Amino acid sequence: MPWWEPHSHADRAPLLRLKNRIKVALRAWFEEGGFTEVECGVLAASPGNEAHLHAFETRLIGADGAQRTLYLHTSPEFAAKKLLAAGEERIFEFARVFRNRERTRLHAPEFTMLEWYRAGAGYDVVMDDTIAVLRRAAQTAGCTKLRHRDAICDPFAPADRLSVADAFRIHAGIEILDTLAPDGGADRDTFATRARRGGFVIADHDKWPDIFSKVLAARIEPQLGLERLTLLTDYPRIEAALARPKPDDGRLSERFELYACGVELANGFGELTDPVEQRSRFTAEMDEKERIYGQRYPLDEDFLAALAQMPQASGVALGFERLVMLIAGAPTINDVLWTPLE
Repeated sequence: MPWWEPHSHADRAPLLRLKNRIKVALRAWFEEGGFTEVECGVLAASPGNEAHLHAFETRLIGADGAQRTLYLHTSPEFAAKKLLAAGEERIFEFARVFRNRERTRLHAPEFTMLEWYRAGAGYDVVMDDTIAVLRRAAQTAGCTKLRHRDAICDPFAPADRLSVADAFRIHAGIEILDTLAPDGGADRDTFATRARRGGFVIADHDKWPDIFSKVLAARIEPQLGLERLTLLTDYPRIEAALARPKPDDGRLSERFELYACGVELANGFGELTDPVEQRSRFTAEMDEKERIYGQRYPLDEDFLAALAQMPQASGVALGFERLVMLIAGAPTINDVLWTPLE
């Protein structure tokens, strides 16, 4: 039944109004914390430079008929960091974002990303933010249990913190730390051998990140955020294109993800501010995108220039509809989108 049929809308309306109440409560939480709400433009010179992110492309036509390729952003991150470079210190946005090739129970081509950034703040500070934001949302809804399919999670129980290396060891029986080099390199062959021993089918063309994704999706993510929230921390540097390396271990990065009921809700970084290193990482990501998909996106040169004057900062991107889904116990993301794509 189309979403615009009265009976269909009547079924979804309570969830949509709950979503609005949660948004109001979270906006108040940020304002109480001294954050400024911003509005980053949706049109971007580059939609993001990660190999597996896919954008919607459009054309800007000038008064003289000249055309320029632009993209609908996959995240407001580049623009938000330019605002940090401009002097903003604490910012947040409920941003409409667009991602192509993504449509499942948990993915929609257009959705809301709640993003926030703190200048001068460390990695641990925004991890604490993320838990506080989730709990404020649950309190607003009177929710004591997050639900997705058969999984249940208590948002108010102390959250588990689990490193990626420990998660691979515990849930997949694979050691990964010694396949990583301090300069960000990785030993693909050793990782492939260990994954095959663990029962994974690894193709000859699979690179280290491909193997990582297969194991993470199949063995690890389904075990995270069960009964209590899980903060998956210290991602390998090779899996964190926008995060700064950990100061005590160059193999790893200041990146975390928050999980509840086996669902990834948020992705946070201690932000990389080295423009030379960032350019190198973006170029490598676009080389990989071209290898797999036969396509690459331009680099945002303004963003790279802004990094040179951006302060040290940390930030988080949280899938707002996914959070509402789990609070409401809704089966799909379409249930909490006001006007889902037909």
